[in-house]
Amino acid sequence: MRTITGTLAVLAVAGASVWAAAQPQAKGLTDDMDGGALYKTYCSSCHGASGEGDGPIADALRYRPTDLTALARHAKGKFDPEKVHQMIDGRVPVKGHGGPDMPLWGEAFKRSGDGYSEAAIRERIDLIVKHLESIQVR
Repeated sequence: MRTITGTLAVLAVAGASVWAAAQPQAKGLTDDMDGGALYKTYCSSCHGASGEGDGPIADALRYRPTDLTALARHAKGKFDPEKVHQMIDGRVPVKGHGGPDMPLWGEAFKRSGDGYSEAAIRERIDLIVKHLESIQVR
């Protein structure tokens, strides 16, 4: 029963996140938004407010979400913004992308009702990447 309840919770949150990403957005959305706000909207339900993998639905997922504050530590002290960007985008498979529960944000942002261009998708993900770089444990 816990598995069914957990699966339903994951599907509900993932569906809501993807639905929110696909809704029409005002032009220049990222002009008014920072990476922290984007992270909070799209990532914190799984990865937690602080990025430590302890979001409200983390326990319901098949795989524990990655501790995003330790990305540099796990890469021998180097934060690789391009690799992190590719992991978030998800449209090109990258080793370590995460479990099958993680949405492919590049695809979700592309479906946005405002006709997002590849440049707009890249900008949105880059803002999240900059936020993740700022929360790395030194």
